[in-house]
Amino acid sequence: MKVAYIFATSGHTASYKLGKMILPQLESGTHGVDVVGMFFFDDNTYILRSGDPMGERLAQVAAQQGILLLICNQCALERGLAEGVTGDCLPSVKFQARDTVAGVQVGCFPDFYATLERYAPDQVQVITL
Repeated sequence: MKVAYIFATSGHTASYKLGKMILPQLESGTHGVDVVGMFFFDDNTYILRSGDPMGERLAQVAAQQGILLLICNQCALERGLAEGVTGDCLPSVKFQARDTVAGVQVGCFPDFYATLERYAPDQVQVITL
């Protein structure tokens, strides 16, 4: 099964659930499904900063396994992790990630859907617990 994750809850959702549960399983090959994409919102985007140990591990796994790492353009702009036009979420507008781990893309839901269309995930999981 192919899945995509959306880390949408504020706080440390990504650092705890991703860092303590999902990432170790991806690294060991025991996660049980093929992850094709991860979309990060709010403060969850911070784990993808350059030099963050978990972000660096995730970037390595993503490169090896072909996982899309996408951060919300508005969230990234507000946190200094992207350059672009504030308030414009059109997929035709390009944003540039800055100070992030390798491979991170910046966009909005239309970008997420367009990119995942070629992977055809069976399920999208919104991590909110």
